[in-house]
Amino acid sequence: MQERIENLIKLQNVELDRTRLTQEARALPAESTQAEAALAAAERRSAGISATLSREDSLRNRLEREIDAHRQKAARFRVQLDSVKTPAQAEAIEHEIQFAGAEIERLENEEFASLERAEAQEAELAQSRTQVELLAASLDAVRARVAGRKQELVAELAALDHEREGLRPQIDAELLNRFDRLAAARGTGIARAENQQCAGCRMGLRPQTWNQLREGELLACDSCQRLLYWDPAFAPAPKAPQPEAVPGAGRAIRKPRQAGA
Repeated sequence: MQERIENLIKLQNVELDRTRLTQEARALPAESTQAEAALAAAERRSAGISATLSREDSLRNRLEREIDAHRQKAARFRVQLDSVKTPAQAEAIEHEIQFAGAEIERLENEEFASLERAEAQEAELAQSRTQVELLAASLDAVRARVAGRKQELVAELAALDHEREGLRPQIDAELLNRFDRLAAARGTGIARAENQQCAGCRMGLRPQTWNQLREGELLACDSCQRLLYWDPAFAPAPKAPQPEAVPGAGRAIRKPRQAGA
């Protein structure tokens, strides 16, 4: 294969590798961002559960104060019951005592329900905090991996840039400019011709173009304008020779006719 074609192929491979590595480098911060978002969401959830627990604690404290107040009120009414003068007064005081007892029972039920909710929330909070710890460790690992990969990419890109700088001066300036324009427009500037097609756009080639390419010329694809070359290493293997057919072989043997038949 001609040296200029080999240099163009090498240059294209370098450019494709540079593009791939550059895209990977641009995508790396997204990995850290996703891990950070996951951790922040878990922390918000944990903080929300903790706030709910605090509200339940405040609720139970308020309920306990109200229960104590009703107990004290009931105790006062029981003392007054000993000194009443009329049945009506006794009935009124009994009603207040019953009301206080009913309120105490209602408030105690609310307090018990709050305790049950708090118990479930404490288990949920413990699970949430465990998840926060795991996500924080995962974030540290992602950041370390991203930082390490960034360093590797910088080194790989530097090596490719060095190779690129060595290849470009070896290519004719006019051909190099043409290659650069095609690569910028189509992603690649040179394509292999195979099976009478352009490997870049898969359009068929004219017989004359195909023959010229097989003679080692560098031509342009009529469809995509990429530079075309032919590589004999990718030519299909020749078919194995078939044995020559023997005249009469495979023909059925005719039986002789019998007399009188």
